[in-house]
Amino acid sequence: MESDEKYDVRVSTETQYVAEQSDEAKSRFVFSYTITIHNGGSVPAQLISRHWIVTDSHNQIQEVRGLGVVGVQPLLQPGEQFEYTSGTALATPVGTMRGSYQMVAEDGTQFEAPIAEFTLSVPRVLH
Repeated sequence: MESDEKYDVRVSTETQYVAEQSDEAKSRFVFSYTITIHNGGSVPAQLISRHWIVTDSHNQIQEVRGLGVVGVQPLLQPGEQFEYTSGTALATPVGTMRGSYQMVAEDGTQFEAPIAEFTLSVPRVLH
């Protein structure tokens, strides 16, 4: 389909446990995540807003909505990518994040770029 090729923004993620900001005794587990947003479409597209669903292993859900990411609303030309790092804290050592970015193409078309669910997990040492 032409529209799929025209509006094709892909999101990839990398996560890391931030031990120095965590306090396991107080059930505070901090994670950083690096997001790469790639415009594989044929038209420029701007990230307008974000929607995250953060779930811990007790099934406590936090929803986060807001304009842009890390204070910006990047405009991505075809083939360009934007990368940023942010973080979140959970009350459990394992959780997940998923969501979407709301995008607007240069031609005015609004579309969503899905963010596939990814896992946040404290690394374990095998004995």
